[in-house]
Amino acid sequence: METTAYFIILSVIAVIGGLLTITRSHPLSATLSLVMTLIALAGLYALLSADFLFVIQILVYAGAIMALMVFVIMLLNVKEIHLPPEKQIETRVLLALLFLSPIFFLVQRGITMQFGNAVFPQTQAGYGSIEAVGLALYRNHFFPFEVISILLLVALVGVVALAKRRA
Repeated sequence: METTAYFIILSVIAVIGGLLTITRSHPLSATLSLVMTLIALAGLYALLSADFLFVIQILVYAGAIMALMVFVIMLLNVKEIHLPPEKQIETRVLLALLFLSPIFFLVQRGITMQFGNAVFPQTQAGYGSIEAVGLALYRNHFFPFEVISILLLVALVGVVALAKRRA
């Protein structure tokens, strides 16, 4: 029962963060709302006992990618007067939620009818651990992993070459 409450709280936070991300016209506030969504998703991964995905979600997405996005936004230095005005965003979001609330209710009702008081099986001891993911990656998917790393290296060298040519 406690896990269900955490799931509902994290899901609501993720949905609210997603709504704020798409309704904000200022890029920095939209980016921070996206960070809120990504952290809530990391919490959902933690509830699933997927330790590796939880850590990667926090470090890579909520940390590194969002820091890069904030850096780019600050580098662009968009002035407030150049941004489109936000007109009645709150009213439009509330109306959309009002019209979508019957659908949310029907989905919740369908989930309750489908699963009811079902007891879900416990996960295995090593499920979602870094060791299990690493073994699967290097045993079963070694070649695609190496091809992607070479592709990313070539892309990085290309970006550096383009940046030097422009400078």
